Amino acid sequence: MVTVSLTGASRADATTVFDVLRTAFPTDRPADAAPQEQQGNHPVVWTAQFEPTPERIPTGPISLEGSLTATLQGGYAAVDRLCEALEAAFTVHEQGTVSGDQEKEVDLRIRTKQQ
Repeated sequence: MVTVSLTGASRADATTVFDVLRTAFPTDRPADAAPQEQQGNHPVVWTAQFEPTPERIPTGPISLEGSLTATLQGGYAAVDRLCEALEAAFTVHEQGTVSGDQEKEVDLRIRTKQQ
């Protein structure tokens, strides 16, 4: 299981990224789930969990309104599979990695893939 947390994103962009991952892998969220915004003026973090499988449904380039930050946390192979799925749909820049004994955490910057 990989936990994906999105920050610095519009609700529409968060929905787009989660939809790409939901298409590729099973998730803990229902198919019609959409990120919800909270009232107030504080940072928003959207989170979902995905179960990367060896096979995935590939997605092509997808447009975003802006860029966003994603933090992926889970087992090494599982995080790598999610990163591959994101790289197929978006331009992804790794901003940092923290490795542990059984898990790793990767911080990514995601934006629309340039044609």
